[in-house]
Amino acid sequence: MSEVEAVVGAPVETDPYRIALKQFDHAADVLELPEGMRGLLRSCKRELCVHFPVRMDDGALRTFTGYRVQHNVTRGPSKGGLRYHPQVTLEEMRALAMWMTWKCAVVDIPFGGAKGGVICNPKEMSERELEGLTRRYTTEITPLLGPASDIPAPDVYTDEQIMAWMMDTYSMHAGYTVPAVVTGKPLSIGGSAGRLEATGRGCVEVIGEAAQHFGLRLPGARVAIQGFGNAGSVAAKYLAEAGCKVVAVSDTRGAIANEAGLDVKGLIAQKSQDGTIAGFPGADSIPPADLLALDCEILVPAALEGQITAANAGGVKAKLVAEAANGPTTPEADEILHANGVTVLPDILANAGGVVCSYFEWVQCLQEFSWSEDQVCHRLSEYMRQAFHGVYRVAQERKVDMRTAALVVAMSKVAEATAVRGIYP
Repeated sequence: MSEVEAVVGAPVETDPYRIALKQFDHAADVLELPEGMRGLLRSCKRELCVHFPVRMDDGALRTFTGYRVQHNVTRGPSKGGLRYHPQVTLEEMRALAMWMTWKCAVVDIPFGGAKGGVICNPKEMSERELEGLTRRYTTEITPLLGPASDIPAPDVYTDEQIMAWMMDTYSMHAGYTVPAVVTGKPLSIGGSAGRLEATGRGCVEVIGEAAQHFGLRLPGARVAIQGFGNAGSVAAKYLAEAGCKVVAVSDTRGAIANEAGLDVKGLIAQKSQDGTIAGFPGADSIPPADLLALDCEILVPAALEGQITAANAGGVKAKLVAEAANGPTTPEADEILHANGVTVLPDILANAGGVVCSYFEWVQCLQEFSWSEDQVCHRLSEYMRQAFHGVYRVAQERKVDMRTAALVVAMSKVAEATAVRGIYP
């Protein structure tokens, strides 16, 4: 399952929904969005809160709380991950659903944004308990789910097995197999080749394009990666293959560094075997907070929201920050980074590879026809490169930072679709 970092920083500044709304308002001002449209796009369409029981292994009955939020479905069915985490909140779900709407629009795939979560600690639960929780949660939110309405995917502490249980539960209710109801599934039941590495691979595609435009050579570039789960480890792998020197990584159990460069293959092997990068041979242990301020060219935040704040943004020495996580940088930190000449590749662009490949998986399931991994990777590269150039062009034309440009691109598409469809009734 995914590895994440604990959220640090002042609670108000790092509140994800506050961040999402502040980013939206700034881009709406740049777009001169009419008040009525601004109010519509700023609001979530549906919010479902469920409380449900699960029988634990010791026989006790425990009640869990879960959410599913749909932000916007104007351009297509809502799409978004499901996370299992003790700190899941409705406000976080709203923010992540909104970001997913913009992410899908930036890469021009026909989805709106959604997000789901259950308040739990999966690390303290058995596989049987997780299956029971997943099947009951799926049942509770079934009125929202469907290949043409709302399509979940893996996120923090959920994986392809969770998606398999969700798909099976929905299919049992339907009376027939419905592979397209979720993405991120195992290959044996309709998953897509290349899906597991898509977020990290897509992030590296965007970094590669950005390096050419912002005067950064990848061979020899030093990289620090916060979070060594799926996105972070895959990004490390492909950056190393591009000639970069990964000098520091972290996970929930610690952070390590080596100025001469870390053995990424060895790190991935240890992570798979031991569940952590802590204690990796030939590396020095460092305080996790220090990783963000290391002397490097590229910083990849691949953990949770609110990691780069006003308190630590001034210490960021990287020239390029590529957000493999959702919402890792607060608006206050954005201002500091921009003033210091740091280019931020925003989350709705940099980590969109996962949802692009989810779109590919959904299409394959609907067509009942599989694509090869080479086909998937080629198409993913095309989508990510095209999205980068569209955002970069707007940034240059409007003289704004890349995050604002990405939001302008996305919000323009959703606003146009809303205007064309009209208001019912």
